Amino acid sequence: VQLVESGGGLVQPGGSLRLSCATSGFTLDYYAISWFRQAPGKEREGVSCIVGSDDMTYYTDSVKDRFTISRHNAKNTVYLQMNSLKPEDTAVYYCAAAPLPLTVRAGRRIWWIGSEFDYWGQGTQVTVSS
Repeated sequence: VQLVESGGGLVQPGGSLRLSCATSGFTLDYYAISWFRQAPGKEREGVSCIVGSDDMTYYTDSVKDRFTISRHNAKNTVYLQMNSLKPEDTAVYYCAAAPLPLTVRAGRRIWWIGSEFDYWGQGTQVTVSS
């Protein structure tokens, strides 16, 4: 199993980036893929998730209406389109994979907790600055 992120870089506030998570060794239909980020001095944060079995998507509140997660099965790739970027979006972004089903607690799929995910990429730096 391998995940490789790409697409990070330096962008001005209000700009856009599209991150890619190229996967191999497993079938996206049977996994959940989440994007996490970690800024210097801060805890890792779950940003977004897409569930392979039903294409449900999830977002943390701070990125709703700005970020969009999607997947291309033929390319075994998951994308994170990031628009209206803010300086507080600056972080290293990681994609991670968890076999389905995700843990459910209080009726919610636990997509934002890193320990639920078995496989991780190496990360890609996103810097939002003028």
